[in-house]
Amino acid sequence: MRLLLRGGHVLTPTHPAASAIGVEDGRVAFVGDDRAAAAWAADATLVLELTGRLVTPAFVDAHVHLAQTGLAASSVDLGAPTLVAALDALADHARSDPHTVLLGHGWDESQWPERRPFTRAEVDRATGGRPAYLARVDAHSAVVSSAFLEAVPRLADLDGYAPDGWLTRTAHDTARQALFELLPASTRADALLRALRQAAAQGIGQVHEMGAPHLSPPEDFTRLDALALAHDGGLPQVVKYWGAAASAESIGLAREHGCVGLAGDLCADGAIGSRTSALRAPYADDPTTAGALYLDVDQVRDHVVACTRAGLQGGFHVIGDRAADTVGAGLAAAAAEVGVDAVRGARHRLEHVEMLDPADAARLAAWGVTASMQPAFDALWGGDAALYAQRLGGERAGRMNVIGTLRAAGVRVAFGSDTPVTPFAPWYGVRAAVHHQTPQQAIDPEAAFAAHTHAGWEAAGLSGGRLAPGEPASLVVWDVTPVTAAVPALDLGSPLPTAHLTLVHGRIAHEQTGALR
Repeated sequence: MRLLLRGGHVLTPTHPAASAIGVEDGRVAFVGDDRAAAAWAADATLVLELTGRLVTPAFVDAHVHLAQTGLAASSVDLGAPTLVAALDALADHARSDPHTVLLGHGWDESQWPERRPFTRAEVDRATGGRPAYLARVDAHSAVVSSAFLEAVPRLADLDGYAPDGWLTRTAHDTARQALFELLPASTRADALLRALRQAAAQGIGQVHEMGAPHLSPPEDFTRLDALALAHDGGLPQVVKYWGAAASAESIGLAREHGCVGLAGDLCADGAIGSRTSALRAPYADDPTTAGALYLDVDQVRDHVVACTRAGLQGGFHVIGDRAADTVGAGLAAAAAEVGVDAVRGARHRLEHVEMLDPADAARLAAWGVTASMQPAFDALWGGDAALYAQRLGGERAGRMNVIGTLRAAGVRVAFGSDTPVTPFAPWYGVRAAVHHQTPQQAIDPEAAFAAHTHAGWEAAGLSGGRLAPGEPASLVVWDVTPVTAAVPALDLGSPLPTAHLTLVHGRIAHEQTGALR
């Protein structure tokens, strides 16, 4: 199809006053003003009048969990204002949900006046004794029911098991793996498609799927390939990662499924909310723990070296400062073994990087590491009174999510959501980076937009994310008239743009009713 969109505002590096863009064979074929587009329109299959709308590159979400996101959409949202209200929502859901396992997500005891999670007994009463898995908002812990524990009795023997039903660390990872067996394969396929459609509706044209043994079976990659084929490419592009330590088996699996790397949620530690992020000093609200470190320096080094030699990206989930110290030391050891140039060429990546010391930013830049970050975390949990301050105290909370510091040091920063931890909402992420709750870490709108578009392509070693001739035609028409030549107004509280039309490599992935009429 030869498509021309004209009469709008096109965000492109090639033409400051562009109002039209032409698409052919999945790529941008023309960018210019309406007068220049007149000749191009003569041979167009379809001409779309933009009526002043904004056209931008499609967003990239650089950290997603598609199956969990799709499953969350059909489960019960437990992000209620109180524990009692969350239990009431769970009970209502249990009365109407026919599935084998009841699923819930989004609860956050730090926001409840009770300041505690559900107990297993409370969940049993609310669910009528059915199997239930209820994930905390950070997805690094969950409360399960007695019936779930009966279905997976090995949980009681694992690190992180608590008799009241709250599972962390190994017990929680094992519970998530048990869901692979307890849920039908068709349920996962439906969840993957649901999540991809949600992404397209938010103007997302590419997602980085963070698979891992404790998060998803490798068969999900096969299901994603089948969906792309069945929908003739009319879904967001999926860049695949497998978060497993490098070995002959994992390298073979990555190559079999077309994974870009053994990276993503290969966890060096856990999450702040679940008190499993590895800290140098104990948690402010629980001095008995400083979190959990899942990898040591030698394991980090060996993984980076093996990935570098195999031509794969390596990477880790890293949040706490002790975990960042460990990963940094491992990267340094890998660079000493294979050479800095080899490490840079492999384009390794770190996910979240929430408690990095500013002095370490320059080392990441020297090693060519991408920081895959989630600005929504700061919007939700930053500031003087929210989760970070509760768990860490004010001084450490003020050193979280150093986006500005990393960019200033020359580190490539790519934005994502970590959905379902936070939803697909790229404009919200851009705004959160612009209005960072630690002002010196805020970045300007153009930089934030770039981090959520072409930086995601670069993070995966791909070319795209800019509307220029020859580039992939992954773009979005927004129901907004820009107030600047770059990006729309991002004032706190102002409405965010709505996707009118999303194209992925020139194919329609999302269309509001009548968008192409």
